[in-house]
Amino acid sequence: MKKLLVAAALIGVVSFASAQEKKNVYVKEGNLIKATLFHDNGQISQKGYYTEEGKLQGEWISYDKDGVKTAAANYENGEKTGKWFFWNDDTLKEVDYSQSQVTSVNTWKIEGERVVSNE
Repeated sequence: MKKLLVAAALIGVVSFASAQEKKNVYVKEGNLIKATLFHDNGQISQKGYYTEEGKLQGEWISYDKDGVKTAAANYENGEKTGKWFFWNDDTLKEVDYSQSQVTSVNTWKIEGERVVSNE
């Protein structure tokens, strides 16, 4: 009986552990590969696209371990481009890129008040 209880407990632990851990998912869509990456707790960590050559392409979104969006980024053939957004507690940071170079940075409090600008 004792062995049966230990075996049942082990099966429960293994089942719980495998249910919590998700493997990253890659799906080919045309000439791009859609990637969904996961945190150890099963929440989505990042999602976006790669080219067939392995370069980041288009919009990439990042999330914290609780599933809250922390960043939105844009890539063109592996280069940082366009507007990137970073959320952190009560602050929103907007970073503009051109050819992987920072062209401007603005920071706001979430209430809408502009805090810092380099323009």
